[in-house]
Amino acid sequence: MFFFTYLGRELRRRMRQAVFIAIGLAIGIGLVITVIGASSGVKAAQAKVLRALYGIGTDVTVTTKPELPSAKPIGGHATSGGPGGAGPRAEICVNGKCYTSGTVDTLVPSNVGALSQSEVAQIARLHNVSAAAGGLVLTDNRVTLPSASNPNIAPPTSFTVDGTDISHPRLGPLSNARLTSGRAFTAADENSDVALVDASYAASHDIKLGSTTTVAGTKFRVIGLVSQPQAGSPPNVYIPLARAQSLAMDLGTGQKMNGKVDTVYVTATSAADIATVQGEIQRLLPQATVTSSSDLASEITGSAASAAKLAGALGTWLAVLVLIAAFAVASLLTMAAVARRVPEFGTLKALGWRSSRIVTQVLGESVTIGILGGLAGVGLGFAGVAIIDKIAPKLSATVPSASGAFGTPQTVTGPGGVASGALIGGPTTGHTTVAVPMSASVTIGAIALAVVLAIAGGLLAGSFGGWRAARLRPAAALARVG
Repeated sequence: MFFFTYLGRELRRRMRQAVFIAIGLAIGIGLVITVIGASSGVKAAQAKVLRALYGIGTDVTVTTKPELPSAKPIGGHATSGGPGGAGPRAEICVNGKCYTSGTVDTLVPSNVGALSQSEVAQIARLHNVSAAAGGLVLTDNRVTLPSASNPNIAPPTSFTVDGTDISHPRLGPLSNARLTSGRAFTAADENSDVALVDASYAASHDIKLGSTTTVAGTKFRVIGLVSQPQAGSPPNVYIPLARAQSLAMDLGTGQKMNGKVDTVYVTATSAADIATVQGEIQRLLPQATVTSSSDLASEITGSAASAAKLAGALGTWLAVLVLIAAFAVASLLTMAAVARRVPEFGTLKALGWRSSRIVTQVLGESVTIGILGGLAGVGLGFAGVAIIDKIAPKLSATVPSASGAFGTPQTVTGPGGVASGALIGGPTTGHTTVAVPMSASVTIGAIALAVVLAIAGGLLAGSFGGWRAARLRPAAALARVG
């Protein structure tokens, strides 16, 4: 009891010094919490982008390089007219079959190769894999050729299609979607011509719940509308994987993609096993490209990536330097306070106090000041995070995307010499830039770190002060009194 009475009296007697030390520690700890909050906010923003790319719960994705086709699978050119010099006629050839009229509607994969579903099953059986599901990332390319009633070639159109393994709803792009109306896929839809449509795409193309939309020349009934974060340019239409496989064309072989996928979505048993899973899949499929969420994060550019680097590097070092300075000032002030209390400690030693008891008293005072500084630092940290939330601009993230579209529209000549665009060439890739809101937050871990830092700062300052007090000699101290 005497320990606490003496401690309280000394803190009240040296209130100005105690407040000064506590404020120094509070500034250092508050800055650390603010940096951690800002960094966690940026990481959360990046996580939203990654979830939008491949869906919630996907730790690793597996793709492979495409096979080069022996000839252009899709081409467009003008041929000479029929007898009588009717003029050139537009013609588009798909996998050796040429069209001179009507609508050519093809469903093709993005710029990745094909994997078999047996390989998906092999990945799912790996020791550290919790689940694996295949999918098809496709683009529907459509061009309408001229007719007698309409001699002009209409501009080509395209939209993205996701072939979804409905037996694994928690994996793949659809796992990140929120159903806004209608219903989701069920097991009975595996081989049915039903589709889910992105709500934004449906609104802009006048697609209603219960209506039909055409994919690769086949009409699909819209059973639901879904909403996704725009960070990953979500697919426009989702159809069952089995139907996508029967309609899509493998550009390498020119055959339908029955029994094939172009992306495998993998969940590891735990976050600690992700690197192990990557290695296991790479050994199983040496030709495959195995990408983890950390690999994808390194490909994100823009202000979100810059802010992450700034918070992770400059912010962290700044916080560490301020914290070191706060600890050093607290230690020096504590040692100076002990030096001023030499007569007091000399008297206590003359009265029989051991050095260890004096050291304990100094440590107790310093730790108490440190805890008070830590509590004030937590408050400053909350204030700093709130300020960041108010003034921080929206971040932007640029992510790689595969469109699956066929190059730049080329000019072909239709009847009457009218020029228009047609799809010629191979798949292309691009980048999508999206706005990402940042929301800094103070986590339980940050508060726990503040408490640890506060106690550590108090112990460090108290250790130096106790060391200074332990070196005092009763005779010399009493001489100072005299």
